Amino acid sequence: MQAQEATTTAERAYRGSSEKRRSIVAAAREVFGRDGYTRASVDAIAAAAGVSKRTIYNHFGDKERLFLSVVLDGAEGVTAAINDLMERHLLKIVDLEEDLVAFAMDRVAAVTRFPDHYALVRALEAEVTRIPPDVLRAWRDAGPHTAHLRLAPYLARIADRGLLEFDDPAQAANHFNLLTITDLNQRTFYGAVPMPGDEAEALVRSGVRTFLRLYGAAPSV
Repeated sequence: MQAQEATTTAERAYRGSSEKRRSIVAAAREVFGRDGYTRASVDAIAAAAGVSKRTIYNHFGDKERLFLSVVLDGAEGVTAAINDLMERHLLKIVDLEEDLVAFAMDRVAAVTRFPDHYALVRALEAEVTRIPPDVLRAWRDAGPHTAHLRLAPYLARIADRGLLEFDDPAQAANHFNLLTITDLNQRTFYGAVPMPGDEAEALVRSGVRTFLRLYGAAPSV
């Protein structure tokens, strides 16, 4: 009986610790996104999370490691959402141009599902020279520098059907991102300055058509 009570107490403590950690990460994401890395203070994060500074240090050690946890946590959420979109749009191609446009539009729209994360991305880009190099490298490896590598296998499958032609699927995926998602995200500052839907679609469609001129398979004779 005592052992069971001890286990229950330990489980409650673990759940409480886990919930507190999530509260700290959520508060830190908001504060870092609003104030940037340099200006954000652990005091402000502690106040937003409703915990003490000591609790933050106990969980994360220091401000740099807290920032890294927040950045990677957000990148994981975005990556999971984009993986779902690739599965939905790129496994069953019916009309290549329309399916690529639909995928790119949904991927751009995904920015609005993660406003706090992309506020953090804007802060990262504004303070890139002040971000600790290890943190910057970890974020780039988790997000922007590997996005094309996750897209590449889907484009390779489409190429296997004879619909695309390229020697390097990763390079083709990088070009697709640059011509569509990256272009639109930069113009809207990751959703902070929304673009009318018809303009966004026109920009994406132009990028997709350029991509298909580069990599579309020649029609069979």
